[in-house]
Formats: sequence, structure tokens, C-alpha cells
Amino acid sequence: MQEDDLMTRIDRRGILRGAAATVGVALAAPFLTRSAMAQGNGTVNIFAWAGYLNDDILKAFKDSTGITPNYTPYGTNDELLNQLRANNGGGFDLIWPTVDRVPNYVEYDLVQPIDESRIKVDQVLPSAWENSVTLGAVVDGARYQVPTDWGTEAIAFDTDQMPLEYGSASYGNIWGAAAEGKATVRGHSSLIGLGLWLEAEGKLPRPLLDAFKTPEAQTEIFDVILAEAVARKANIIQFWTNENEAQGAFRVNGAAIGQTWDSTAATLAREGLPIGFIAPKEGALAWMEGLSIPKNAENLDAAYAFINWFLTPEAGAMYTNATSINSTAVGSDQLISDEAKAFFAAAYPGDALEKLWWWPIQESWYVTKRNEYQDRFLSA
Repeated sequence: MQEDDLMTRIDRRGILRGAAATVGVALAAPFLTRSAMAQGNGTVNIFAWAGYLNDDILKAFKDSTGITPNYTPYGTNDELLNQLRANNGGGFDLIWPTVDRVPNYVEYDLVQPIDESRIKVDQVLPSAWENSVTLGAVVDGARYQVPTDWGTEAIAFDTDQMPLEYGSASYGNIWGAAAEGKATVRGHSSLIGLGLWLEAEGKLPRPLLDAFKTPEAQTEIFDVILAEAVARKANIIQFWTNENEAQGAFRVNGAAIGQTWDSTAATLAREGLPIGFIAPKEGALAWMEGLSIPKNAENLDAAYAFINWFLTPEAGAMYTNATSINSTAVGSDQLISDEAKAFFAAAYPGDALEKLWWWPIQESWYVTKRNEYQDRFLSA
């Protein structure tokens, strides 16, 4: 599949069309019984993003299966990878990397292939299952991740100080004069957002996606992006690396605009802060995530039980309501709260879903050089 085709196939509208035939069946099924999931005993150790699994979700899983979940949070993909390398693929039964980073875990022999016969594949949105193959879940013909959710990194903004509207909202708003001393961004992904703006302005030497293909192309492209980022660094009031830091930039440090995750803006808005979230005209940075099983996981039955439970419509809706991140569970979209539906509609109006910019696979060489450019930006 060509990358351009991929970018348009996994939007929510396409997902729902592809899943239409199975939605009725999925909604008719309540939480799976203990006998269908696993015997009512044991534990499962889950290493997941901070904020992904709240007490209600963990209790619902235990009530449904009898399995005790132990949840350890992390803040970044690199933190997850480094911890798993230190444990030689042990210590946890499930991890939650973004799909574009899964090949890194395979390269270091940290995860085991998914036994697809143990996955209730009909509970997964068909386009998510299919497109995850190209996005990184399948390596050398073996699947190493089950897609569970997707979301975006786009523009969070103070609706009073810096109101934005779809169609004119741009990554350029973060880097323009009006945002001086008011913006918050993450080091490496902000260079991509800036790059998309520069590409739209005709200021990159070659397409941005070429940066993911060869180290030579990455250097040629990132040299231009870095120079622009350094020249505009006065706009940045705070850099963030995890959810808590991104939220704190708006709560206490004076940020009025930023490139953040959808969950960041949703949480702040839920607290009553005047924070909106909008896809820029260049395309929101879209990612898919899922559950992978470490090489030395000790509780395999419980791990597969959690995966299948999490992909029920009810569990998917609980997750979306808590995080404003989109579940890949068939039928979950029909059970989410009005608040979650309103957030989604405001974030992706018009043709925003058709313009999502999906993260390509980030090979180890790309990540290494990406981090070098990030460090140069942070220290400039």
C-alpha cells in the first residue's frame, strides 16, 4: 500500500463504514464472562502510558475476569523501550507502544509474536487491523501488536487568548510572532509539525516523508527544520515530554498555544479551562497504539484475556470517555459519552479526518538521529 493511500483509509468515517456489518453483533455482546475470558484467578502486569488505565477500568476488568491487573505507568516511548531493554523483555505481561515503534522492540528481541488464534479479531475495527500491518505491527510476516486505540497530536489553544478556527489554524500559529513566549511543544515531534508547515510553504528541499527513508534525506531535511526552529525558539515557554508536563504548561506556566496530544486538551477542558483542540490545515499528526506481549511475559493467559476484554465495546467506550482517545473496538463509538463525541467533532471538522498525517515507521537509525536534532534544538 502506498503511504498516501494509507493516510486516508484509517480515518474514523472509513473505520465505521468498514465495521458497519459487525457493529450490531458487537453491541449485543456484554462484558465477556469469566469462563469465556480466563479462569477467575491470577494477575496481569501492564506497563502502559500514564493516564490510560484509571481505577474504574481496572476494576471493571477484574470484575469481569477475576484477574487482578497491576498497572505501572510511563511517560514516553523511549522510557518504555529503555525499561524493557533493561529487563531483557521481562517484568511485564503487556506493554503499550505506538505502532510505528514496534519494529524497534522486534529488533532488540523484546517482544513475542502474537498468537492470532487467541485474539477475537472480529472485535477490532477491520481497517485498524489491516492498516496496522503497514504501520509497524507486523514485522517479517509475524504480528507483534494488537491495535487498541488511535489519536492525534495537533494544536491545543486558549480560546480566549488565541482563538483558532479550522481551515486557517496551522502549525505556523505556534511559530508566528503572536505566539512569542506563549507556546509549548515536545522536542522531536514539534520539528515534524514545523516541517509540515515549512513543506506547505514550499521551504523544504524534499518531501518530509523522505526523512523516514534514509539517513541522508533525514539530515538534508532536518537541517532546514532545525535552523527555523532555533530562529523561532523564543516562542517556546516550555518544552514537554509527557502528559503531566504538557498539561502543566497551560495550567501554571502561561502557555496559550501548543502542539499537544488530544488527551492533553481534553483533560484541561474537562477541568473547565478555556482550552480547545483543532487539527491544523497541514494535518494532525496521527498515531495508532496497541498491546504487545514482552518476550519473557509470565502470565500469557491473563495477557490475552486483557487484550480481548479491552476490545469489547463497553471497555473501549470506558477508555475513550476517560482519555478522549479513540478506541479500535467495534461498536465502542456508539457507547461513548456526549462529551467525548463533542470533543471529537470540534477537533476534526470538515475534511480534517481525510488529512490526518500518520506517523511512518520510525526505524532505530531515524530515532537516533531524530534525538540528536531534538537535543540540538533544546540546547540552542
